[in-house]
Amino acid sequence: MGRIKILPEEIASKIAAGEVIQRPESVVKELVENSIDAGAKNITVILKDAGKTLIQVIDDGCGMSEDDAVIAFERHATSKIQTYEDLENIKTLGFRGEALASIAAVSQVEMKTRTADEELATLVKIEGGKLIEVSKTSHPPGTSISVKNLFFNTPARRNFLKSNHTEFKHAYEAFIRFALAYPEISFEFISDDEQIAKFEACDFETRIKQVFGEKFFETLIPVKEKTEYISIYGYTSKPEFSRKTKSDQFIFLNRRYIVNRSINHAVYNAYEHLIDKGSFPSFILMLEIDPRHVDVNVHPSKLEVKFEDESGVYNFVRAVVKHSLSQFNLIPELTLESTGEIKIQPSTNLSEIKHRLITLTEPMKEKIQKEQQYSLELITSSFPEAKTGTELDVKKVEKISREIESAIITAQEEKSDESITFMQVHNKYIIAQIKTGLMIIDQHVAHERILYERALDSLNSNSPFTQQLLFPQTIELTPADMAIVKELKDYLENLGFDLRIFGKNTVILYGVPPEVKQGAEKKILQEIIDLYKENSNTDPELTPRENLAKAFACKTAIKAGDKLTPEEIQVLIDQLFLTRNPYVCPHGRPIIIKISIEELDKRFGRT
Repeated sequence: MGRIKILPEEIASKIAAGEVIQRPESVVKELVENSIDAGAKNITVILKDAGKTLIQVIDDGCGMSEDDAVIAFERHATSKIQTYEDLENIKTLGFRGEALASIAAVSQVEMKTRTADEELATLVKIEGGKLIEVSKTSHPPGTSISVKNLFFNTPARRNFLKSNHTEFKHAYEAFIRFALAYPEISFEFISDDEQIAKFEACDFETRIKQVFGEKFFETLIPVKEKTEYISIYGYTSKPEFSRKTKSDQFIFLNRRYIVNRSINHAVYNAYEHLIDKGSFPSFILMLEIDPRHVDVNVHPSKLEVKFEDESGVYNFVRAVVKHSLSQFNLIPELTLESTGEIKIQPSTNLSEIKHRLITLTEPMKEKIQKEQQYSLELITSSFPEAKTGTELDVKKVEKISREIESAIITAQEEKSDESITFMQVHNKYIIAQIKTGLMIIDQHVAHERILYERALDSLNSNSPFTQQLLFPQTIELTPADMAIVKELKDYLENLGFDLRIFGKNTVILYGVPPEVKQGAEKKILQEIIDLYKENSNTDPELTPRENLAKAFACKTAIKAGDKLTPEEIQVLIDQLFLTRNPYVCPHGRPIIIKISIEELDKRFGRT
């Protein structure tokens, strides 16, 4: 007997299912795609135990005959494509013929389906990929598929599922993506017998308002351009409403939700100098392109795509978004007497800039030019070797930074110098003269380190300190965010948040930790939730405790630009040197940089 054998069909089907069905969200995605391809006008998604016990999708689409209903569960059974030419011109969401077979292989499935010209519906029951029953039953035109006990026959996969709150969040986010892409369809989402969301059929703009609310819609500007090769429409946020996380970013290609770093980067690039580094715009962009110019058959999840002309699509998206921003006077124009009209893209908050033409005298022109070059001159004058011709050599600057960082001092030793005095520079950095040179501290990351260790201590000791609010505040959250609050409620209370869950998506805030800035309670709680979500995606190994501590520290720490009194600076430094690690912030950025007296002497040509 040879060593190589053909796998039994049962094992092969389970392996294949693992590529398509990874969690309840995958089932929701595949079934809703089938409903949309079937021409449904009303789609209902029902979950129990976040989909672990039951996932049911009901639609009023075209339905299936008995023969089609049975064969639909076979691998590679599809009505979407017939020939290789069809594969190059895909216009449906599903086409691989693997979804139903994969779902049936790892669950107990019951399907009821009926076409409009039939009196009775077909009932099909399948368990672990084996056909159990085919019979007739009553059911309105359309299809209802119930998926019970997902991964019941692959317990290892079931054990890898996350908490109910996490699985619910993923499933609901998939539901939202379909709702945005197909506003002409009515969608309903029910979880544990509670209606979470219901969106009536409407136009694209109204659907955005239904999902995110009127206030969110007011922060958006329209994006629209049509060419023979590619078209785009949708919305992107005004620069002043950029966020610190990448949430609320949606890209749809021919109404299929995709993940594409190139397009994301094109959007960010269009905002060049309009938003601060580390901030991200929100956007909902719908791209339309001939299916023959794109490959959606890259991965079974169909989230990744490959364009025939990647650079062309990148440049198109970047140009259109940039044009949309300029159309709304978000980039102010300045007129110079001697040279005519120039454009300056501000790096400050756009709400503080008046959008008008200004006639400048020659001295004012020189002043503006000097301010624009200030940062570049500061670096190149201090480190001449960082300049190559007229361009700033980024690699050389990074090398110099690493050399300086490698000379970080033992902070406690330097702190013991009795003559030490501190000065705040640009409301961002704290500089001190020490016996071996200069010490520079980033005030934001220093405070972040202090709050991070304090948060961990609070979470470990269960001894919170809460500052009660004079008037309780009501916060409306999305169902996905509410799931996170429910999951983290005990942790949030240990940090000092006194909150009550009221209704489906409402939280009432009675008290906050003393570190939360007065008047910003709602904003900071929302930002903590957003950053917690982003951290979960970028670093899945983070424990909820560490993740929450990081998010809390980042969002409640003093910011670059906050002016501090001498007393506040002293307290900040004292608290920093009491931490367990005063050198690096929770995200790995340096807190302290030292420039030695020898380095300064060298820069000034002293021997």
